[in-house]
Amino acid sequence: MREYRGVPSADGSAIAIVAARFNPGVTERLVQGARAALDEHGIDDVDLAWVPGAFEIPIVARRFATSGRYAAVICLGAVIRGETAHFELVANAAAQGIARVALETGVPCIFGVLATEDLAQAESRAGGSQGNKGWEAAGSALEMGGLLADIDRDLG
Repeated sequence: MREYRGVPSADGSAIAIVAARFNPGVTERLVQGARAALDEHGIDDVDLAWVPGAFEIPIVARRFATSGRYAAVICLGAVIRGETAHFELVANAAAQGIARVALETGVPCIFGVLATEDLAQAESRAGGSQGNKGWEAAGSALEMGGLLADIDRDLG
């Protein structure tokens, strides 16, 4: 039996980050967490694109993923429940769009978009008591990059 476990690696490729500007107090900290994790792994070839909100993340993620330049795309944002159904529409569209980009391109597109009930929950996940989900997303990106590289090497 052959077993594959992702060892964090960008396999010599760059990493892209797509981050939503909406809820900047949260998303900027998610980006800082992702950058810190990438720095810790010696990844310095990183491109960052800021989009208006989480709804716009998938189109830029797709542009990065289809370029052939990136081992993974880290998608970061914060959608906080309000008084209308808008929260659910945006969170669902972001999740489905990011998943579709990953499946269609074969490039790991990591879902680091927070969908929280309130600002306090978002803040606790952006460097607060729940850690930094940007850091975790970067770790997942590197792990998936390494895992797919290993599989491709064996199946190639």
